[in-house]
Amino acid sequence: MASRDIELEPSAGLPPRIDGSTTPIGESNLCLSSQLEEGRQEFSLPPVDGGKDAWLFLAACFAIDALVWGFPFAFGVFQDYYSTHEPFANSPNIAVIGTCAMGVMYLTAPLIIGLCRMFGRWARWTPLLGLFIMSLSLAMSSFSTKISHLIVTQGALYALGGSIAYCPCILYIDEWFVQRKGLAYGIMWSGTSLAGVLLPLLLEFLLHALGFRMTLRLWSGLLFVLTAPLAWFIKPRLPHSATSHAKPFHLKMFMIPSFWLYQLANVVEATGFFLPGIYLPTYARSALGAASYGSATTILLVNVASVFGCVVMGWFIDRFHVTTCIMLSTIGATLGVLLLWGLSSSLPLLYFFCVVYGFFAGSYSSAWPGIMKDIVSKGERIGGGYIDPTMVFGWLAAGRGIGNVVSGPLSESLVQGMPWRGDTAAYGYGSGYRSLIVFTGVTALVGGASFIWKRLGIL
Repeated sequence: MASRDIELEPSAGLPPRIDGSTTPIGESNLCLSSQLEEGRQEFSLPPVDGGKDAWLFLAACFAIDALVWGFPFAFGVFQDYYSTHEPFANSPNIAVIGTCAMGVMYLTAPLIIGLCRMFGRWARWTPLLGLFIMSLSLAMSSFSTKISHLIVTQGALYALGGSIAYCPCILYIDEWFVQRKGLAYGIMWSGTSLAGVLLPLLLEFLLHALGFRMTLRLWSGLLFVLTAPLAWFIKPRLPHSATSHAKPFHLKMFMIPSFWLYQLANVVEATGFFLPGIYLPTYARSALGAASYGSATTILLVNVASVFGCVVMGWFIDRFHVTTCIMLSTIGATLGVLLLWGLSSSLPLLYFFCVVYGFFAGSYSSAWPGIMKDIVSKGERIGGGYIDPTMVFGWLAAGRGIGNVVSGPLSESLVQGMPWRGDTAAYGYGSGYRSLIVFTGVTALVGGASFIWKRLGIL
């Protein structure tokens, strides 16, 4: 999408002398060289894959990603609090709040990216609008008295603001990084995981010290103060005139069968991916007797491991085929769920599962740059013309959102009444979370189907 060598230079022609005299050839060449050099200094673009501007952009994206996505990824702490404190104790559909927050953010990605394309001159300022909506939604959620109120505010409205704030990062990252694109995505997405290390502990403390109302109000103010200054660095590398040819809603990827194969595996994987992050704190407390901070540590460990998993996957995706990278993520996630969580008999073993799951499953979406690259190259080979990789990302995010939204009510049914509960909860399979564990493991396995399809020659 971007090029290392793009420069906007003035025309080579020289204006006529005012006095009408003829300029000697040597003097003319000297003047031309001087004008071209001045034009290069004024109009040359900052370099890709490095340099001050690129790294400042990536650092801002990292921070925006951390603060926008980190909050819903730490929802397991709220899940545990809401289920045990008034006025929401024992209410159904608590899990829907977290899955709605993440799901809507994913689902709206193609729409927001398309609108940013359509109104390209204003897109760089949309993070401020999104951050304001997010902060307002959290402040409104502090007045909630029903779960439905939280679903609308802390869930859907927060997610809409988050998508508006976050999508310009995706829109511009292809302009700033080319050869290191996978690594850049991995670093940016590791921001979510790093926030997930700190936010669960912070929110756990605030919830028990201040209650959920003051916690939400305090975080709504901090969120805007911490993120608003970063909006200045979320900016395009290319001038609007160089990218205005891109169609706002580019749908050519739908004509490529490989896109649908990747998307199918992506949706199935997403239906199970988010469940451990939502239920691990509750599982640790109810099945293994963990205290409040001990249960919150489960999310912390998942997110710590995801930081490294995202960066490592980003490095791999720049060097190996995407299906190979997905296969590595799939094997680690599947074995971790079915063996470690399923057979967990103590908190240390559960913590080990959290590290394994975070490292492997948490890196799955960091393989998306490889999918984007593969779809773009396949479109060129079959004569489908230019495929906008940013819109490929948008629709992959929407697919993940479908899986995420479905997983909320589905998970409620999987644990309702604690089916499969044995006489002892010595192992995960003997607890009431057996169905949830099996479902998460199977969906993680299906998420790696692209590796098999590639070997069968249908991808």
